[in-house]
Amino acid sequence: MGNPNKANREVCNVDFRLLKTMKPYLFLETANTTGLEINSDDTFAMAHGARAIAFSNPQEDTVTIEAQVFPIELYAMLSDGTIETSAVVAEKATVTASAGGTLTVPANIKSGTLFVYASGDFAGTDIKGTLEGTTFTATTADEIVSGEDYDIGYLVTKDNVKRVSFTDERNPQDYYITMLTNDKTEDGVITAKKITIYKGKPTKSLSLSYSSEGDPISLSVTINCLRDKDGHIIDMVELDDEE
Repeated sequence: MGNPNKANREVCNVDFRLLKTMKPYLFLETANTTGLEINSDDTFAMAHGARAIAFSNPQEDTVTIEAQVFPIELYAMLSDGTIETSAVVAEKATVTASAGGTLTVPANIKSGTLFVYASGDFAGTDIKGTLEGTTFTATTADEIVSGEDYDIGYLVTKDNVKRVSFTDERNPQDYYITMLTNDKTEDGVITAKKITIYKGKPTKSLSLSYSSEGDPISLSVTINCLRDKDGHIIDMVELDDEE
């Protein structure tokens, strides 16, 4: 088979498994860059002021992933991997009064969070009143005029959503990670390469900049590579027999 020289110019696909169960968590095929850094410096015993014996310090290895197209599961990895299906969200809406003195508003508004304003005066002087079910009744009836529009702000619980929570009580889980790419030999033969990170823990760090100009938002994830219970950290495997 020989040992041909190889080069690489292909971003890795990344397979994440929950380490404690080995259950698949996410297969990411949309990363723009994937990086691997293996690093260990030396400590020296000195003799006559010169470095005589070297001792390698523990490895400090990291994986970095940058993507602009990705699912919410990648955000969730920076929390505890959990995606909730309900959330309390703030809403702003414009409603038209069908009768004097009252407004029909959306259902399930969180108690004490409905505020009503004249159209165009949102967050200005609110119209006082009471809410029962989906009916808001103004304390001063003539402040709500039939056929007129009113701006409302409120909180509501929504189901069938996806919510990721970032709190001090939630920390990233450990993952078994495989990075898959292809090398190319000097003869043009494509060979597969798999890099295995036996115990990867995402760093709980996130910086997002939303803008209407320039490049789309980019998410960068840094993963610390730790030693597992069997002493493994990282393996790199060339698979010459695979497509």
